[in-house]
Amino acid sequence: MKRMFWLGVGLAAGAYIARRAQSAAESLTPAGIGANLADGLRELGAGIGAFGAEVRAGMAEREHELAVMVERRTGDRLPTLGEALADPPAHAVSSPPRARRAGA
Repeated sequence: MKRMFWLGVGLAAGAYIARRAQSAAESLTPAGIGANLADGLRELGAGIGAFGAEVRAGMAEREHELAVMVERRTGDRLPTLGEALADPPAHAVSSPPRARRAGA
């Protein structure tokens, strides 16, 4: 009975070691190296994307805090980007004042 137990343990250990050796050998082939490199680049891209999202969220939060502070101190509402870039209405546009001549 002891011999059967140790035979089973040896077979299991041999199968485990053979699998590990095969996966190690596959990872050292050009295809395996390429797959590992692709996985690493994919993870790096995901990390950079997450970092960018965090930065954008922080920027939006800080911009809101600054807008609230300006509104509280000045009493005027800050225009949104769309409002600031929009053309002013035609009736609000006035011609610039004429410069006076030195002798007039």
